Amino acid sequence: MTHVPGRARPAAEPAELAFLRGWLRAAKIAAVPAARDAGKRATFQYLAGQACASGKDYVVSDCTLRQALDGRLPTLRTTLAFARGAGADEETARRLWAAADRAVHPPRCRPAPHVSGWFTTRTGLIRAMNRIRATAPDARLRVLARQAGLSSSTLHRLLTNQQMPTATQLTAFAAACDAGESATAALLAGHRRVLNGPPPWTPYPCAYAELAEERRQRDEATRPWLAEQEPELDWYDQQLRDAEEALFQRWVQDTEALLDELQDDQAQHTGAGAGAAEAADGKEGVPAGEFRVVRRT
Repeated sequence: MTHVPGRARPAAEPAELAFLRGWLRAAKIAAVPAARDAGKRATFQYLAGQACASGKDYVVSDCTLRQALDGRLPTLRTTLAFARGAGADEETARRLWAAADRAVHPPRCRPAPHVSGWFTTRTGLIRAMNRIRATAPDARLRVLARQAGLSSSTLHRLLTNQQMPTATQLTAFAAACDAGESATAALLAGHRRVLNGPPPWTPYPCAYAELAEERRQRDEATRPWLAEQEPELDWYDQQLRDAEEALFQRWVQDTEALLDELQDDQAQHTGAGAGAAEAADGKEGVPAGEFRVVRRT
């Protein structure tokens, strides 16, 4: 077969589906002797009549049986009705259909079950429930409701914040979503927080508070010693301080030398008046002829 440019190639048919269709055709051919004995031909109308005569679970039309061989996957009910009308083994038909269904509709890659975090409001609870539903193998509402033992309307109200779920309903919902133990425990813990409210705050002298208290007491004990110490200067400020100190020391030496000269001159020129001056100066607690130099810092 030549491929026409610009036209998409049809998708390859799964081998399981082709095997199922071939088995159904072989079952129709195998029904020819039974139909001949009944004076009829093994047509789709004959097969439909044989299936309908077996009960209401096998009621099917001849058009539906014809469509089972057109290349699409028939339903399980149609496949079993085809086998019943042709007198074939129904267990084999069920097994072949299951294999074809897995090939045509492969299971999707399921994400890891969602584990809800810390929440304390109904909005957070509903958000966690919907995230868990998103990771379910089959997230359809009616499927989850049937597996959880709830009605579709009830589950819809629970997921849309129209009704507060109970712990039993939450457990059944998590089991229907195949959430796992961790996700179920987190969901139930959040449900209890929503019902009971946030826990009251209670101060606790933890290790950090104890360490802070010990450091505060240690700082208070050393604070008087720290107050007596001068702040440490950097290199530039220390150079300025040393220069000022050297200048002051030179000024003190020059002043003392000058005072010594003045004292010698006074002793030479005053003579006898020195005793009276010494007596007057002694009353103030300073030796006669001596000047006091006071250092200012």
